[in-house]
Amino acid sequence: MGVGGPSGRDVLRGAVRGQRRDVVLGTVLGAGHQAGEALVPVLIGLVIDQAVARGDTGALVGWLAVLAVVYVGLSYSFRYGARAGERAAEVAAHQLRTELVRRVLHPGGGADSGRLPGALTNIATEDAKRVGAVNMAVMTGLSALTGLLVSAVVLLRISAPLGAVVLLGTPLLLWLGHLLSKPLERRSEAEQERAAHASGVAADLVAGLRILKGIGAESAAVTRYRHTSRLSLSATLRAARAESWQNGMVLTLTGVFIGVVALVGGRLTAEGGMSLGQLVSAVGLALFLIGPLSEFSWVNAEFAQGRASAARLAEVLAAAPDVLPGSGTPATPVRGAVRLRHVSYGTLRALDLTVTAGELVGVVTTDPADAAALLRVLARRSDPADGSAELDGVALTTLDPADVRMSILVAEHDADLFEGSLTANVSAAAPAGADIRQAMAASGADEVARTLPQGGDTVVTARGRSLSGGQRQRVALARALAADPPVLVVHDPATAVDPVTEAAMAAGIREIRRGRTTLLVTTSPALLAVTDRVVLVADGRVVDTAPHARLVERHPSYRTAVLS
Repeated sequence: MGVGGPSGRDVLRGAVRGQRRDVVLGTVLGAGHQAGEALVPVLIGLVIDQAVARGDTGALVGWLAVLAVVYVGLSYSFRYGARAGERAAEVAAHQLRTELVRRVLHPGGGADSGRLPGALTNIATEDAKRVGAVNMAVMTGLSALTGLLVSAVVLLRISAPLGAVVLLGTPLLLWLGHLLSKPLERRSEAEQERAAHASGVAADLVAGLRILKGIGAESAAVTRYRHTSRLSLSATLRAARAESWQNGMVLTLTGVFIGVVALVGGRLTAEGGMSLGQLVSAVGLALFLIGPLSEFSWVNAEFAQGRASAARLAEVLAAAPDVLPGSGTPATPVRGAVRLRHVSYGTLRALDLTVTAGELVGVVTTDPADAAALLRVLARRSDPADGSAELDGVALTTLDPADVRMSILVAEHDADLFEGSLTANVSAAAPAGADIRQAMAASGADEVARTLPQGGDTVVTARGRSLSGGQRQRVALARALAADPPVLVVHDPATAVDPVTEAAMAAGIREIRRGRTTLLVTTSPALLAVTDRVVLVADGRVVDTAPHARLVERHPSYRTAVLS
């Protein structure tokens, strides 16, 4: 993770090494299958020379029995080899997805910087699947190589010139196939980038569908997605053309190679250098070689796509974290005193803010960017460029981000709900065995539950889309209150509810958080009225601190932000 993280090659190697057992098993079974396939033409040649040509019925029955046994072995080796290969590919892809999700959820952050959620989803699904499929490509390639070697040995025994043609021609063919896969690798990477971006835009549009409809921006959204989708389609078509061109060229080269083998074998037979059975074996082996050589074409394509996807996975896994873990520990117990000393970050400029333990403080910013910057610093999603943020006298930069978030919970305005029951959403971060009824009552989520068909057991869809905006806000606030952290920072929790509900939520927050440090970053008069005091932030600095009513009297900018 971060500097010195895995490269694309490391990701590929790890995907194969992690499934070594299944890869080895599948390779052994696959090699046995290919060797058996190569021996079938040889056995048929022996049947012709030793049974058919001599009119020996007993020998014919015996050789046919041997062929039957070989075919049974071929069936089982293919079946269990394919099973091992599929298992290796799927398990490797699953482990890559798990590792990717672990990196994305790491408290240090950084993995999602500059990427839409849909893009990360595409990497976790399609790219992980392609890298996992490299296991099957490795097994298939080694098995095909075994078939080629067995064929070459048999052909050398039949005829040295014929065997030499196969031994010299196969490496040349493989090398040409590798060169032909380079354009596909480049275009495959571009295809996945475009597909990931299109997925991200689609997810973004779906998430904001209600807002888009509300402002009448559907046509602009459709135009944006159509443009993105066309770029993705163009990249996909370029990759498909590269793949078809590669497959066609490899197939042509393979046909030429097989034709040379058949031509040399036919000439040797005509000159008396081989028997009829040996000619049949040689031609059969030449036809058999189409299979392994075609598989090499597929293997090259899989490796090209796998390398491109591995590079994209490595970019996320190696992304530098936004914040680094410190070696310190929070005070025990956490009292909840928060202090910002000359903090500069984003639009904040040498901001000083002190909140004593157990205080309920409102924060009003005349610029929304100031609020966003303050939330990032308090949640330790970013560290200040200058100054320090402290909890009980301990600098947040000296703490592990996970420890900070156990003590300071920042409930964002746009917090999402998860798919599951309403009760499960509220209790998601609550201490084990905690009673969430008080939190639901304080936020008004109990009223939401009473309006639903199955009450608190009603299943909420992903991101809470089955609820109205106000209902989602109340459930999200209930979840934050149920967590009962030492310090709770709430950002605009009541922008989508009516004034009566807003006033009830304000009173509920005041009551349930009594004696616990709470910051309300909001412009809601109802919420600010129940605070002990309000801090006014303008131009990135604290300009005044007083009760809500006093600030209304003193500052026109405060009246504009709160009462307009």
